[in-house]
Amino acid sequence: MKITSIIENTSNKGLPVEHGLSLYIEKDEGQKVLFDMGQSGLFARNATALSLSIADIDVAVISHGHYDHGGGLSTFLAENQKAKVYIHKDAFLPHYSLRDTGLRYIGLDKSLQGNERLVLCDEVTRIDNDMTLFANVQGTCCSPVGNRLLFGPTETENDSFCHEQSLVVAEGGNVVLFAGCAHRGIVNILRKAEEVVGKAPTHVFAGMHLVKSGLDEASENAFIAALAAELQKYKDTMFYTMHCTGEEQYQKLQSLMGRQIEYLACGDNVMI
Repeated sequence: MKITSIIENTSNKGLPVEHGLSLYIEKDEGQKVLFDMGQSGLFARNATALSLSIADIDVAVISHGHYDHGGGLSTFLAENQKAKVYIHKDAFLPHYSLRDTGLRYIGLDKSLQGNERLVLCDEVTRIDNDMTLFANVQGTCCSPVGNRLLFGPTETENDSFCHEQSLVVAEGGNVVLFAGCAHRGIVNILRKAEEVVGKAPTHVFAGMHLVKSGLDEASENAFIAALAAELQKYKDTMFYTMHCTGEEQYQKLQSLMGRQIEYLACGDNVMI
């Protein structure tokens, strides 16, 4: 399986970037999967620059109802004529982020929610024998503090992230977990993945939403140390992180986890 980042906040390859995420997954059997679509059509242009075809995608997934993961949906539907798009049934509800200038709408384009190619998902959705989506993650272990700034479906209600779903791909003895921002907490998502598929993931690709914690330095360091300790309990799992984890926060995680965690920037790829 080959995983290529075609949208991420940073790039070491000279590709244009944006705040968002999109991963192009090529399974050994030839099936092609798109996990998230960034906030614009840039994911498609970067794919072309990397000699990857959006038209050839067989299955697409949107991890949650935020613009930086599903904003490219209209571009995808125009450039790919065959793939179903798996999205949680609550993803088109309103979502907001509290910024310095006030609340900002960060939801998806509601005009697309009736498109016939969308597959609306609930708690567990089996795409095929190898791929499973799951939502309704419970638990509060190392939940991101930055969630306090996110609201929906009303402007006064903190987001519960009922619209967030993660993907597990099982192939060749590997169990690979993909989580967009892990708003429900990457540890809680790992536990749910193990419950759903019956074994712990061998590889994890996920933003961990460690930015905008609002914590002082000592408290943030303590939080990251606690998270690293939980992730290291998965001794046989390799972590690749990106996007909303934050570069500084990644460096702190990496200093604690060593080679068990790496950063996946736009244009980078991993073969597993």
